Amino acid sequence: MVCLVLTLAAVITACVSGQPMLPPLPVKDGCHQVDSEVGIFRMEGEAVILHFPIFLGVLKARKILPPAAAFLISKKNGTDAVTYQGEGRIQQHHTQLWLLPAQTSDSGEYSCTYRNETYCVTGSIALHVFDSDSVDMAKLSYPWTATVGEELTIFCPALGSFNKSNTLIEWFKDSSLTALQASKTNFLQWDEGTLMIPAVMPMHAGLYTCQLTVLINNQHYKVSRALHVHVQDVKPPAIVSPLNGTIFESSHGSGLEMFCQVLTECLTADSTLVTWQVDDQSVESSYLSRRALQGGREVTRVSTVCQIELRLIIAEISEEDDQTEIKCVAQNMGGRQEVVARIKLEDGNVTWVIVAAVALFCFLVVVSIFLVVLFKPNEKKKKMDYFLARQSSTFSV
Repeated sequence: MVCLVLTLAAVITACVSGQPMLPPLPVKDGCHQVDSEVGIFRMEGEAVILHFPIFLGVLKARKILPPAAAFLISKKNGTDAVTYQGEGRIQQHHTQLWLLPAQTSDSGEYSCTYRNETYCVTGSIALHVFDSDSVDMAKLSYPWTATVGEELTIFCPALGSFNKSNTLIEWFKDSSLTALQASKTNFLQWDEGTLMIPAVMPMHAGLYTCQLTVLINNQHYKVSRALHVHVQDVKPPAIVSPLNGTIFESSHGSGLEMFCQVLTECLTADSTLVTWQVDDQSVESSYLSRRALQGGREVTRVSTVCQIELRLIIAEISEEDDQTEIKCVAQNMGGRQEVVARIKLEDGNVTWVIVAAVALFCFLVVVSIFLVVLFKPNEKKKKMDYFLARQSSTFSV
């Protein structure tokens, strides 16, 4: 009967609103079951507020939540259920359960139930309260991943149920009992409980704890959250062109344009330095400074990485450039890579030999064609001589 009423209500609601009908909820012990909430892990001695967002979201989506709905929150205790209706250490406030403060004995599964004359819906959440003297804080922490060089902003999580007005939130790192202070050395800044690291470094990895004191029913209670920040190492850049040992050949007096192509993570593309060097000197400090120019840096995305391209242009190659060492250097916080190439001046004698050989070949081809045409037998004249010979033999007969 209960299932029929809920199904009929869902069908009518779907028809009226034009929305697709939601699947029916599973039933257990005569009550419709909503998916469990995400379990929470807390420290003893701190204020804990349990709430049921998934449960309330299901009721709202199915439009079975009257404005004056009454809820019952209970804790499973074997076959019995313990409810909290008084003003003791544990208090129910509408769809929330306040534990002021929480104790290790409070660990367990809690359910929130909405029931009327025709149907019943319930949701559940698991609470784990740990002894502050023996717990490993890393087990209670929220994971947070960052990459070296990125700007990181960390919020003190799961505080939405508390009134944080005029409340100071302090941050601690690892096992230190001294709150973090804004420091240019550690690149730490925060505002209203938000911890900001402008440029993440490996030393910023670790366990961070945010603490605050909240006022509930004229009593002060401690609240804390832990976050475990994992810092991923930055991969060094990889130069894909030119290859080590590349020879750039050019003739005397001509220009030469070279490209250095580097692959790196897109997050660190802007901070990856790519430069050209001439004989282990910067282009601007080398003997090529008046004839060479590097620039035209371009960053493009290639699949999951980014490619940085930097050009080196030499306006005019001279004899002194022969065997000059050219380096492309790429560096970021993950490491450094360089490739060595050389400039080679094309041999002018070889060029002239090639030109002369080509010219001689062309000359011989022309002469051969001329001789063939000159000494080719005249077919027309042969035919005329044959005709006259035949005619002469006829008259003589």
